[in-house]
Amino acid sequence: MAVAPRPLAHIAGDAGRLSERQRALVALAADLGRSRFAARAALHDREASFPLDNLRDLRDSGLLGLCVPAERGGLGGGYAELMLVAAELGRHCGATALSFNMHACATLWLGPVADALALSDRERADQRARQALHHERVVRQGKLYAQPFSEGGAASAGKAPWGTVARRVEGGYLVTGRKVFATLAGVADHYAVLCTLDIPGASPRDALFLAVPADAPGVSVTGAWDPLGMRATVSRDLVLHDVFVRDSARLLPEGRYHEAAQRHPHLYGTLAAPYMGIAQAAYDFTVQYLRGELPGMPPVTRRMYPTKQLAVAQMCIQLEQARAMFLDSALHARPDPDAAALQRLQAAHYTVMETAAAICTLAIRTCGGASMMRSLPLERHFRDARCGSLMLPWTAELCLDQLGRGCLYDEAEGDEDIET
Repeated sequence: MAVAPRPLAHIAGDAGRLSERQRALVALAADLGRSRFAARAALHDREASFPLDNLRDLRDSGLLGLCVPAERGGLGGGYAELMLVAAELGRHCGATALSFNMHACATLWLGPVADALALSDRERADQRARQALHHERVVRQGKLYAQPFSEGGAASAGKAPWGTVARRVEGGYLVTGRKVFATLAGVADHYAVLCTLDIPGASPRDALFLAVPADAPGVSVTGAWDPLGMRATVSRDLVLHDVFVRDSARLLPEGRYHEAAQRHPHLYGTLAAPYMGIAQAAYDFTVQYLRGELPGMPPVTRRMYPTKQLAVAQMCIQLEQARAMFLDSALHARPDPDAAALQRLQAAHYTVMETAAAICTLAIRTCGGASMMRSLPLERHFRDARCGSLMLPWTAELCLDQLGRGCLYDEAEGDEDIET
């Protein structure tokens, strides 16, 4: 008996909960993903090479300017639009989605996040000038921004000042440091780098957010890149040695990043979006495989076995649980969340990252040996999904640690002595 092909579900489940504009943006990402990105993903994964063709398609489609205001030539999207578009891209190429997220996040910090800060008239005027400069680069020149935060230590988890240091000089700063797992290393035109102002007794409040030109003297990319998953992000080490960066490169006013991060913690949650897409992709694959609908494979159905049906039911439940939390955090994120809202955000982030890995694991077991072949995308989804829970600043362990403490302590409270 032939099985009639079934259309794939919308990344939001029910597209009706989105605005018309959000649906159009997701449709644009879906078209790029289905017609171009999915077919390229396997080669770039195998080679651990960045998909430059995908970058050109994102540029030509206007999606590099997703979070640039419409009056500056962008698409005028915000946090919710970024989350939805990155999740849809993640269905087709997780590495492209994660790389796109890094670029779009830099434009969010530069724009909506900065606009929400209480700046002086001088700071506001300076910020407007810098926004115009960086938006021009993204929209008119098609420049790509990376966001290499991680240094492999406490700073990456928000517990210490950044080890990368910026020393004030005439007209700008001299920046020295090293960033690890620097997604888009060697490909981006600018690196949105977090560093610490070189002053006595510097603390996390003395952070600077600078767009370092990739071609500036003193910038180098080093190290091999041969990881388990997310191979096409090409996240090698970024080394900065006395790199001169002009004042105009600031993405936020000097010393304001700490305040911005405290007021907008949901920006740390953007990393979950590609993994929401990977979870959806693994579920899609499993359903198509069991229904005999995979392109290029014989139309053999395997859906009649009760064990397969039960496994898919479990996957469906896990997926919808993660989607509900993902959409709640994406569509309702606001500055200055209270303790309960922050806990919901961290719970959603943890759930998406862990669920993506769990669904991919169950998909491999359910589809069987054929699903492990590199000619099919499921084994790549499985490997990519394993990386989510390791990503700073909200690894799975850090999310649990912050959640548990937040549930049991008020901000000003300390620990009691443990009875022995």
